[in-house]
Amino acid sequence: MVAVVTDETFEADVLKSSLPVLVDFWAEWCGPCRMLAPVIEAVSKTFAGQLAVFKLDTDENQTTASQYQISSIPCCIIFKDGQEVGRLTGYRPQPAFEAELSKYIG
Repeated sequence: MVAVVTDETFEADVLKSSLPVLVDFWAEWCGPCRMLAPVIEAVSKTFAGQLAVFKLDTDENQTTASQYQISSIPCCIIFKDGQEVGRLTGYRPQPAFEAELSKYIG
């Protein structure tokens, strides 16, 4: 399941997670973000128990978006042990997305 993360909950939910974390930086008005949403949902099911998956609305949470220098969306960042370890920008079909993510799991 994909959960929502905010500026206020980012540290506890993402940086202090015992699992690797995928954060989807998106906005309501972004067409490619809406196209990517079902892929993110599917990924959260595929990697359930191995990966925590969150969505962060960049319009409502500008502090975190700015901190990670999000200049184009959709942008997904993979965190492990509180550190950014990977970044996927733009739309990708589910198989390509999962292949890229599998490098960071385990």
